[in-house]
Amino acid sequence: MTNTNTFHQPENSVTASALHLQDVCVSVENTKLAGPINLTVAPGEIFTIMGPSGCGKSSLLAAISGTLSTNFKVSGDIFLGSQSITALPPEDRHIGMLFQDDLLFPHLSVGENLKFGIPAAIKNRNERDALAEKALDDAGLPGYMSRDPATLSGGQRARVAVLRTLLSRPCVLLLDEPFSKLDVELRDKFRQFVFRHVKAHHLPTLLVTHDPDDASATGGEIIQMANTFT
Repeated sequence: MTNTNTFHQPENSVTASALHLQDVCVSVENTKLAGPINLTVAPGEIFTIMGPSGCGKSSLLAAISGTLSTNFKVSGDIFLGSQSITALPPEDRHIGMLFQDDLLFPHLSVGENLKFGIPAAIKNRNERDALAEKALDDAGLPGYMSRDPATLSGGQRARVAVLRTLLSRPCVLLLDEPFSKLDVELRDKFRQFVFRHVKAHHLPTLLVTHDPDDASATGGEIIQMANTFT
């Protein structure tokens, strides 16, 4: 991953706003997992949350994205800029997520995977193709539109997953251990790739990780959930 370019979204991309959590608590069966949490993540800033398994890190990300299981309870408010998104369904929150697994659709080509992320409001087929091709070109993967995801290396698959998320034009990016399955050398390169795009797209970003190297590489604030929120 030596390419240092960063593809740019169209001019009508969503305006960057800060992410605010105000007295957010996550609980299950009357047991508090995390909170109250108060924080502000500015556009282009990466805020890291660390802590042991079971302390509620991933549940917090799911609460922000609106995908938390109904077995859990969330209180407090989540804002994007001045707008509360607490009561909005996931599809209206405009939040992108990256996980440990790349979650590419095996029955779709690389290009089809990317176009799946492009908002449905962009209906012109040529425009959708052009957006996907430009993303691949700028990520050092030119000519990969028709490739089967199964033929890609781990690093290539990871890059495609990031591109698909960015093409969806998120307002916030949530990273749930996205680097943990990569070897040391690839991990560092992929980290740089993701963080470069975060800053280029002015995305407020929350990273959940167990790795101190991931946290220090962000250059942002680091919170230990178990020590701070329990």
